[in-house]
Amino acid sequence: MIIDSIASVLCRIKSHFSCSGHDDRGIGVVEVILILVVLIGLVVIFRDQLTALVNNIFGNITNDVNAL
Repeated sequence: MIIDSIASVLCRIKSHFSCSGHDDRGIGVVEVILILVVLIGLVVIFRDQLTALVNNIFGNITNDVNAL
């Protein structure tokens, strides 16, 4: 009797995990978070180069506007 109850509980647990193993609703969120982490890491690593590039671009825009 007790063994049958334990077997029944284990069977229900197994069926729950086998059904939830195919549930991929949260995968999109994980992918977005990982992409954001990589992008933030790249910005931190190349911060000086990006700052110099943006300053150069805005400097060129300012020079071209002043030339008009």
